[in-house]
Amino acid sequence: MTSKILIVGACGQIGSELTHELRLLYGNENVVASDINYANIEVVNSGIFEIADATDYASIKVCIEKHNIDTVFLMAAMLSAVGEKYPMKAWDLNMNSLFNVLNLAKEKFIKRIFWPSSIAVFGPSTPKLHTPQYTTMEPTTVYGITKQVGERWCEYYYNKYNVDVRSLRYPGIISWKTMPGGGTTDYAVEIYHKAITNGHYDCFLSKETELPMMFMEDAIKATIDIMKAEKEKIKIRSSYNLAAISFTPNEIANSIKEKIKGFAISYEPDYRQLIADSWPNSIDDSYARKDWNWSHSYSLSKITEKMLFELGKKYELDTEKSK
Repeated sequence: MTSKILIVGACGQIGSELTHELRLLYGNENVVASDINYANIEVVNSGIFEIADATDYASIKVCIEKHNIDTVFLMAAMLSAVGEKYPMKAWDLNMNSLFNVLNLAKEKFIKRIFWPSSIAVFGPSTPKLHTPQYTTMEPTTVYGITKQVGERWCEYYYNKYNVDVRSLRYPGIISWKTMPGGGTTDYAVEIYHKAITNGHYDCFLSKETELPMMFMEDAIKATIDIMKAEKEKIKIRSSYNLAAISFTPNEIANSIKEKIKGFAISYEPDYRQLIADSWPNSIDDSYARKDWNWSHSYSLSKITEKMLFELGKKYELDTEKSK
């Protein structure tokens, strides 16, 4: 794919696992991780790490020049639930960081950019089922607004300045390695932790709230696949719809009950319910599957089996350490 990679926001939920996978593929010396602090010690200690503020053009430029970077994965963002609490901070982080890397590419300091969008670009007026690639987008969250605007700027920089920027509209992402970072789909990670530690989970969404979801390994695969694809195969320069499976809190709870007898769930919808209600139930990602051969691997049952197995080992180890 490239000679030198920079991941901005490498300590986050997706960034940390993307960093690990890219280092396996391309070598530690070719993948530089950066973030605003040392929040993820594993990322910091596993290879080259730089402190860099995604909203500071000079900070990112210095890092790029120091390490002769030609590809940037911009993973720094404030997610949906946190963004509603701090709207202006979300706008500043999500938009300024994007402009910084787009302008660095425009000025020929880097050759290629990955920038994640989200199903949050959609809104209540968007078709709920099999949401098409091209459709009405009226997002109701600050996070969704920043992602919709960001998509337009990505396409603009490609058309106007030939900036090779590539993007995916991530659904909810489930991982056992890192804790969620303030998103509306976080329940689908928290529920596994609580199933093991408490045997009970208080869900902040309603029982039948169906949302598009994806296991982290599939999300990382899609991210790397789109960046590996030949330039002419990337037909969409705003952002590609991306999908794997859709399910409700009730369905994920039932899949856990098959593995953990006596697991119980209760439902206490909060402000995140309104956000979830504005998003699609399922996504049509046929363009991604056709243009660069995207395919997913994990079903709900496979996700549940993997999550409970890995978290079970993790909590058992933590218990042993605390003795």
